Amino acid sequence: MTLLKKQTRKHYTLLLCGAAILAFGLFNVHAQSKITEGGVLGMTLLLYNWFGISPGISEICIDILCYLAGFKLLGKDFLKNAIVASLGFTLFYNIFEQIGYLLPDLSGMPLVAALVGALFVGCGVGLVVREGGASGGDDAIALILNKLTGCRLALAYFITDFVVLMLSLTYIPLEKILYSLLTVTLSSFIIDRIKSFKK
Repeated sequence: MTLLKKQTRKHYTLLLCGAAILAFGLFNVHAQSKITEGGVLGMTLLLYNWFGISPGISEICIDILCYLAGFKLLGKDFLKNAIVASLGFTLFYNIFEQIGYLLPDLSGMPLVAALVGALFVGCGVGLVVREGGASGGDDAIALILNKLTGCRLALAYFITDFVVLMLSLTYIPLEKILYSLLTVTLSSFIIDRIKSFKK
């Protein structure tokens, strides 16, 4: 019983650590340097630019649909872990907003911003996914693709990000998209490596 409680504490600690790392990176690197996202976040920006739909509305709708699909295909443990990680991400992001930026502004060095941002996203999401959760709809879609097709998780992440980033060329300059592609490629690789690393 004590061992089970210890494993449970470790499990949720890792989920929340992953959410914290992701929130720190997105706030301190992505938000400051304006690195464009793929996946669900990129899709919400796309819907806003194409149809004027607020990301505050579209993101929660897309995430709910992705989580429901994840629940159906990946089970109730996935849904429970995803909710914990998502709430943790929201909490940590709000805390970092209150604290303010802790890293220098890398917007003048987009290559460095892309690489540093990828490290935070890859490590943060990698921990969450390794513990069987998701920090947003992006993770749920990638995990579903991975389960249905058997493709590597890195490829599943890259496919969803690539499609959204290519559609984003309708309103974002090519140069910014290229840096974003670098970020999502590296972060996808890191997520895959952390998830597959033997415990």
